[in-house]
Amino acid sequence: MSIPLDEDGFLRRECPTCEQEFKWFNHEEGDPDAEQVGQYFCPRCGEPSGLDTWWTPAQLEFAQAAAQPQIDQYVKDSLTDAFKGVKGMDFKVNQNWHSDSASPDPLIEPSDMVIVEPPCHPNEPLKVPDTATGRVHCMICGTPFAA
Repeated sequence: MSIPLDEDGFLRRECPTCEQEFKWFNHEEGDPDAEQVGQYFCPRCGEPSGLDTWWTPAQLEFAQAAAQPQIDQYVKDSLTDAFKGVKGMDFKVNQNWHSDSASPDPLIEPSDMVIVEPPCHPNEPLKVPDTATGRVHCMICGTPFAA
């Protein structure tokens, strides 16, 4: 499953503390310019949080809906395995059964917000709403700066 980037290569994120959205640059796997950190700081409020806590509600909903067919198959396989070899019982899973979740609509990422570069980590640009450029925090070290 992949989450779309905007035309500049930025990924939409949401702070788990202030719930405001921003975007961070999505480095390619193995990019030597990508900072290796144990947490990120919100560019909007400056609060730190773990690496996997920045999903937007739309991204989480999409991921859950996209995974549902695999979950359905896992349930079918698990039920078949649970009753396999039980004497006196003939069990067959209805292969037409599935949960009622619909296929997710694809996520579309608009190219909104403005790019800002923290002076302390210029290789980690961000995008913030144009109304939020007065005080921005570096997502790597949390240092505030004026964009």
